[in-house]
Amino acid sequence: MVFDFLQMTVGLEIVWTIYLVKGLKQTVIREKAAEGQDPRERIIGGNIVSPYSARYLVSLKRSSSVHFCGGSLVSRFWVLTAAHCKTGQNQMFIVAGEYSLSVFEGTEQIFRPIRMVQHPDYSSTSKNADIMMIKGLIPNEGRLCQVSGWGFTSTIGGRPSDTLRSVKLPIVPMRKCNSSASYSGHITSNMICAGFTAGGKDACQGDSGGPLVCNGKVYGIVSWGHSCANPKYPGVYTAVANFQRWIYRTII
Repeated sequence: MVFDFLQMTVGLEIVWTIYLVKGLKQTVIREKAAEGQDPRERIIGGNIVSPYSARYLVSLKRSSSVHFCGGSLVSRFWVLTAAHCKTGQNQMFIVAGEYSLSVFEGTEQIFRPIRMVQHPDYSSTSKNADIMMIKGLIPNEGRLCQVSGWGFTSTIGGRPSDTLRSVKLPIVPMRKCNSSASYSGHITSNMICAGFTAGGKDACQGDSGGPLVCNGKVYGIVSWGHSCANPKYPGVYTAVANFQRWIYRTII
């Protein structure tokens, strides 16, 4: 899609006109979209499907919460979608296991794209070859990742650990981490959260700058948090995938 779904439902004016042609009742839909929105991109006359009956379907979102396009999983890491859905790589989230866009159900799995390939014959004017592949290599939420460091081993302070320690933590959904019960919108698209709902395990002072490793790849950098091992506030990490180009340019 080339617009924000949630904004569309507010800004779209729908006028229904019923008329008869050769004895058949037909419905004409005239849609007037708010500025910058495309009214063509929605399901008309369909039915609500059973939860999770289309497991291959993913939602492409901006800032992890605003849906703008759909896609299909064709392999573990590749998504098939329309070429006109291309947006900034750092602005997109791939969400599998979604059903309701407005409700967090616990089945959502979020990936960040690392590559977007539009078909070479795609034309933004004619929409010819409107097809694109997206590769996501970021672990889904809930997967255990490992953080290591020499930081404090107690929530009440103390001193850095003399020996290197590590702990495994699950990635926390962005929507949950940014909820009013947690960080209340202070988590940006350049951040990720990791920690247990019950708390008790976390990175802490002295661990800052260390890596959050998932499947042998550096996924995050220990950044900040509200105290340590707090059940309401998981640890916050810099999303390394968002800075790949900067890292490569700096190294080279």
